[in-house]
Amino acid sequence: MKNVLIITASNGQNLKLAKDFQKEYEQLDASAEILDLVDLDLPLYSPAAEGKGIPSQLEKHLFDLEKADALVVIAPEYNGGVPPTLTNFIAWTSRSSKDWRKYFNGKKTAIASFSGGGGINVLNSMRIQLAYVGANVVGRHVQANFGKELNPEDIPAVARLSLN
Repeated sequence: MKNVLIITASNGQNLKLAKDFQKEYEQLDASAEILDLVDLDLPLYSPAAEGKGIPSQLEKHLFDLEKADALVVIAPEYNGGVPPTLTNFIAWTSRSSKDWRKYFNGKKTAIASFSGGGGINVLNSMRIQLAYVGANVVGRHVQANFGKELNPEDIPAVARLSLN
């Protein structure tokens, strides 16, 4: 059975997307856990904050990241880019150990967004950032907003891509 970690950078509609992905993975006989970065409530990364040590609430999730066979990253668009919760999570993860790339390297990663501003900018930004840290971002994404309803075929198609 494959393990999928679904990371959501906001609640509301993006958390709903995360739960929809989780249900789809269960139908595909995969184990899927949701990591809500809002609830994780990491302190803002800075060299001074790093000097106090890696936040304890991140440690369990580093194990979840490492054991995951695939990832789904879901985020709204903030001012044309990636929300601070996601950037902060990646920053802390990249400073957690000398071998931090093991959390992303070669992992099939799906991206999704429900965003009031459309979402294409955050999807493009996530694709670049996640590929930079080593993730294998699948070509198809999930995009919805208040003017563009979720295509009911997107989640099943993207979930299957991330498991193959």
